[in-house]
Amino acid sequence: MSCEAKLEEDVGAEIAPAPLRKAKVWTDYAWSGVGIIAFLLAGYFLYKDLPSMTPAQISRGFANIPFERWALALCGTLVAYAALAWYDRIALLYLGKPLNWLFISLTSFTAYALSHNIGASVFSGAAVRYRAYSTKGLTATEVGVLVVLTAFTFALGTTLLGGLVLVAEPQLVARLLHVNRDLARTVGFLMLGAVAFYVAGSLFDFPALKLGSYRLNYPRPPIVLRQLIAAPLELLGAAAIIYFAMPAQGNPGYFVVLGVFLASFSAALASHAPGGLGVLELLFTAAMPKELKAPALIALLVFRLLYLILPLALGLIVVTVFEKGRRAEALRAAPNVDADQAPDTSEAPNSHSSNVVRLDEATRRVRKSGGTQG
Repeated sequence: MSCEAKLEEDVGAEIAPAPLRKAKVWTDYAWSGVGIIAFLLAGYFLYKDLPSMTPAQISRGFANIPFERWALALCGTLVAYAALAWYDRIALLYLGKPLNWLFISLTSFTAYALSHNIGASVFSGAAVRYRAYSTKGLTATEVGVLVVLTAFTFALGTTLLGGLVLVAEPQLVARLLHVNRDLARTVGFLMLGAVAFYVAGSLFDFPALKLGSYRLNYPRPPIVLRQLIAAPLELLGAAAIIYFAMPAQGNPGYFVVLGVFLASFSAALASHAPGGLGVLELLFTAAMPKELKAPALIALLVFRLLYLILPLALGLIVVTVFEKGRRAEALRAAPNVDADQAPDTSEAPNSHSSNVVRLDEATRRVRKSGGTQG
């Protein structure tokens, strides 16, 4: 999942004209303001609607989760981040730039860990990717296409799973948004139709998609097939974290958790609140029955711990190691650069010597000529 809403502006922002840079700064401030307002409103409604929880109650809630369910929630985290790395791999295949899987995984992990927590307007995943992938020869434009395509893959997965949930369980969204079941199911069919249109565009070579300032040709069918697998896989893994963190008794079931998670997490991303903080909790718990609100809040805290906080800590370590490595390479290369740029003096002594010889010969000729004349 990605918070990268302003992807194409992030890459190459330094070379944009001054008015555009100023406009981007003000846009970033505006979205940050929207995120802060959304966070404050969500926090207020959470405080109003949910029972207050003390640190001791939260600790007890964590302790009540069986070890095997902690392990399964951790597996869900690994599945989600493996799928996110696959997003980058798919985009690189689209660009014809296959890279080492380990490098892709570390780059993707770090980019998502930072952008999920901090937000695209402050420390975009696009900036992280450009910093890393430019060392492998990718241009700013190619990194921009990569970031747009990874965001599109996420949107594709949300549309596909959301459509399936609406068609199979329309009452979930009907209860959350207070809409008619038939309307919810109709929207689900429209979402699945959009996915089918995308697949048809790949199979029958439709005209290029226009995404912002980018024009993307429909990927080849093998790449679309990878997208259709990787995109839902990430969301399924993320929803599994919450499902396994909720108590087995009274658990609403994985499909219900998935449907509510899709709706609440998508809204949390759109809010621009850092990490969707408050917005995710408010919307998710609103769809739960009263007796499950407190356990659901504990499960969401587990989700934040495994999916957001721990990856952020690890991502910062990866960034530190990467930057230290780059600095060490620069220091090692510096003497060689200085040697290459210094003037070549290997022939200087010989040249100086020959000049001295020619000067001595000229002096002797002048003296000889002068002596004859005298």
